[in-house]
Amino acid sequence: MVKKLIRFLIGVIGMLIGYLLARLIQFGLIRMGVSGFEDLSHTTQNIVTAVFAIIFFIFFYLAAPAMVRGMVKQGKGMSRDLQNVSGPTILAGAIGLLIGLVIAFLASQLLSVIGNVYIRQLLMVLLYLVMGGLGIAVAVAKSPEITQAIIGQRQKNPQDAQGKQLRAMKKKGGASPKVLDTSVIIDGRIEDILKSGFIEGPIVIPDVVLVELRHIADSADALKRARGRQGLDILNRIREDRGVEIVNTDTEKALKAVPEVDVKLLKLAQLIGGKVVTNDYNLNKVAGINGVSVLNINELANCLKPVVLPGEKLTVELVKEGKDREQAVGYLDDGTMIVVEDGRPMLGKTCTIRVTSVLQTSAGRMIFGRLNPKDRK
Repeated sequence: MVKKLIRFLIGVIGMLIGYLLARLIQFGLIRMGVSGFEDLSHTTQNIVTAVFAIIFFIFFYLAAPAMVRGMVKQGKGMSRDLQNVSGPTILAGAIGLLIGLVIAFLASQLLSVIGNVYIRQLLMVLLYLVMGGLGIAVAVAKSPEITQAIIGQRQKNPQDAQGKQLRAMKKKGGASPKVLDTSVIIDGRIEDILKSGFIEGPIVIPDVVLVELRHIADSADALKRARGRQGLDILNRIREDRGVEIVNTDTEKALKAVPEVDVKLLKLAQLIGGKVVTNDYNLNKVAGINGVSVLNINELANCLKPVVLPGEKLTVELVKEGKDREQAVGYLDDGTMIVVEDGRPMLGKTCTIRVTSVLQTSAGRMIFGRLNPKDRK
């Protein structure tokens, strides 16, 4: 019912346009002195006008659905465009349009000396269009000064806002902010750790990390490209579930002067009083030298591995040769490497070993053992 009513109203608008157009044509023909037209009766002229109105009504009525779709599409496009325009800019544009129309009105008084009414009206329309458009263009270009003069408030500088954001992070009570580096996002385990609730406080991502992730996702190497895209997906899920604060390092003088990404991460952590979350061994060492606290995912994983004592028995499959003679290497389910002395003859088989020693390194844990005497035979 509503659609039919809209189509009818659009048809009525078309009928009015047809009526006005017919009257305008009749007026023009009479002014031009077309022979024979003045002899037509008023009834005939009215019939011609009615035919014009009916034709335009039918045309607009049939074209109404397409017109509505076009108007809706244009409305959505204008809405998307206006979302990127700030309020002060719109205010300045409206003021500029008003000033331009006032100037056009004053200037149009000078056109009264033109005798031809059609030329005068055409020039007035052009004058209003030009001055209105010029007023909008100038006002939008000078929108900061105009809004400052009207509202009396100084436009906020993005650098000042960024500095306040960093200071606010530092002053926040409770848990300290956690700065994520590229390696820990690509690794993927950080998402599950955050869901478990073991890491508290705001999650901070510097813009340079986003740039690195984008470069990795665009890499020519298929494995790196997959890792980069996985990292971006993980970051999006973290942002939706937990919330992420993106820091623009170019707006902070102390960060902009630092060329290296890792050093920027450490400097940012110092500025906001936060901790760097990583699984990069070298970054861990550099952070220790600079006095920055680090949460290393690899160290956390090593701490969660079950404790193995010398003398215990383990069942493991030997999958490859070791470095030394007669050595064989196997792995536990958590990835811990087991080096078995005299185990090369048992390659490709599952055997029982007795643990002789455990070596804990910064890169992980290694277990050394010997074959069970029964398997040795």
